[in-house]
Formats: sequence, C-alpha cells, structure tokens
Amino acid sequence: MQKILAILFFAVSAFVFSQAKGKVIKIKDGDTVVVLLSGNTEQTLRLAEVDCPESGQAFGKNAKQFTSDQVFGKTVTFYKIGNDRYGRSVAGVFYDSDKYLSREIVKAGFGWWYFKASKNTELQKLQDEAKAKKLGLWADKTAVSPWDFRKAKRTKGKVSKS
Repeated sequence: MQKILAILFFAVSAFVFSQAKGKVIKIKDGDTVVVLLSGNTEQTLRLAEVDCPESGQAFGKNAKQFTSDQVFGKTVTFYKIGNDRYGRSVAGVFYDSDKYLSREIVKAGFGWWYFKASKNTELQKLQDEAKAKKLGLWADKTAVSPWDFRKAKRTKGKVSKS
C-alpha cells in the first residue's frame, strides 16, 4: 500500500510541479523574471514565496539589481506551482545547480518571506537573520512591506464620502 501511495504522490507531483528550463532574458523587478524557453517562447515568472519591494518603493531598484546579479543571462530550472491574478506563472526558480532564488533574496535582505502563500519556515528564519544583521532593506528601520505599500497606494487614490 505504501508503494502505491508513493508512486501516486510522485506522479501527481510531476504533473502539478512540472520542471522546465529557460534562459533569463529580462528582470522586471525583484520578484519577476522573464525566461526564454525552447522554441523561442517567453514566459514571465513570478517568484514563489517571496515579495520584493515595488519599483517605486525604497529598495525596489536594489532588489531588482540583486535578482539581476543572480540570474540574468543564466539558464535556470523552474517548477511552476500556479498562476497569480495577473496571469503570471508562479514558480520556484533554481540556478547555479542548487540555489533557490527566493531563498537567496530573503537571505540577502532584498525581499520579504511571503508567508501568506508559503509554509517554508526556513525563509522566516532567514528573514529574521537578515533583519537582525540589518542586511539590505532591513537597514531601514521603517521598511514597509510591499503588500502594505500597495494597499496604501490603493487607498490613497480613493475619495472618502462624508
């Protein structure tokens, strides 16, 4: 029975978390890259488990540069785990044999562990360590999470009725 369950698990995992390779040809921001697949098709990947500062936010350019330094021009392996509300593929991206990009971003202090969509508590620990060492965005005592930044931007444009 255990053998059957193990085989079923791996078959479902292979289907759900399909592995692909592509060359990173563009960095949109700290947590979004574009890869060129075989057949010259492009795919936008939103990195899983991490949320980086927005482009107009403090450390947004730094996060984008960090991601670029790590993967631009490299062939990466990625596992698509779903789509976001903008139609981008959400994926775990690996490079240089075994480095997990989301992990490296959090570890360097250029993104938040996206706890709303991740159960990976190792990322929480790495974030706590980066914060304690004041790495990257954690050097700013008033660092604002991207989700709070986006929310403030949305509510700022609304007119209240009295």
